[in-house]
Amino acid sequence: MEELYYITFREARMLLVSRGKVKLNLDLRKTNRTWEVEITDEVAVFPDGALLEREILEKIARDNGTVYFVSNGEVYKAAISSESGFYKLVPTIPPTIEINGIRMHRTKEINPLQDTRNKVNTVKPGEGETVLDTCMGLGYTAIEASRRGSYVITVEKDPNVLELARINPWSRELFTGGKVQVIQGDSFEVVRKFKPESFDVVIHDPPRFSLAGQLYSEEFYHELFRILKPGGRLFHYVGNPGKKHRRKDLQRGVMERLRRAGFIGVKRVEEALGVVARKPKGEKL
Repeated sequence: MEELYYITFREARMLLVSRGKVKLNLDLRKTNRTWEVEITDEVAVFPDGALLEREILEKIARDNGTVYFVSNGEVYKAAISSESGFYKLVPTIPPTIEINGIRMHRTKEINPLQDTRNKVNTVKPGEGETVLDTCMGLGYTAIEASRRGSYVITVEKDPNVLELARINPWSRELFTGGKVQVIQGDSFEVVRKFKPESFDVVIHDPPRFSLAGQLYSEEFYHELFRILKPGGRLFHYVGNPGKKHRRKDLQRGVMERLRRAGFIGVKRVEEALGVVARKPKGEKL
């Protein structure tokens, strides 16, 4: 895989106040590794020979909402403009995706990695289990579950999100670790193709209701129930959309539909802004 060098407002500001050879982390703090960048009055010279003029560094230093990367001697924004909207990596640690101004992870008083762990901890996937992650995003959920010894199938509908995941160093294990299978498709349709009782755990973290209402439907919950093994666990992220009373209404509706689909033990998990449930152990299809 081609090595990319990532630069955000943090690294740009460091370079602008430095001279000579500077040791910098250039993988968005995925590791503690450093690379050597040489800075003069006019340019910064990156490890692959790319020259970033001071004017470009100043522009990056003013932009605290975007990730940039250097590849083959050129600098690019980690952003995609398409018919479906504007997508970009945001330089939180680890990064999140912003789509049309809406961030895909919680970033206030929590970072995306802890947000992910809060969700995964609700169902505790373990060694040898099979996990379905219905909505991949940057893949942090799938990666976290795989690190706990589970085999993970994760589904992503949006090709632009997949492209940003391939750019993001924190998502690399999706494509190189061997314990995660990525399927591009609509979960509403993909889930129908799985055999009954295929999964020990389902982690369902859909887009907001206004964007993906079918993923909150009783019809879809019946499919999730079908593919879970008896005793299987479900976490369903609901979030905090709008005012408090609206959140309660949305959560209540989710919980009622899950119960009608056959789930038991349905309850809120406030620290993860979602709902947990399980399939009865005696349930056979």
